[in-house]
Amino acid sequence: MGMLQDFNEFIKEYKVMPLAIAFIMGSAVVVLVQSLVNDVIMPIITAFIPKGGWQTATLDLGPVSIKWGSFVGAFINFIIIALVVFMIAKMILKEEKVSKK
Repeated sequence: MGMLQDFNEFIKEYKVMPLAIAFIMGSAVVVLVQSLVNDVIMPIITAFIPKGGWQTATLDLGPVSIKWGSFVGAFINFIIIALVVFMIAKMILKEEKVSKK
């Protein structure tokens, strides 16, 4: 039983369960943000892209074809997720400063 008790102490000491929950919630947020970008934001931007489709938008430079449309979608995903993480961190750090006083 010593190994099982050590494992239980490990989970409690290193707060593995809250970390696992945060990971799962983070994965769900990524899917939600991707849907927001792909289904709401990018169709609006598509109106300004020549030939329409943002996922297939390319810039042809001679024999080289740069697929910038999907990059723009991924960049917007990153910006939204980074903003959400920043706002959550800002709230948590603000609460920690208030509770330390």
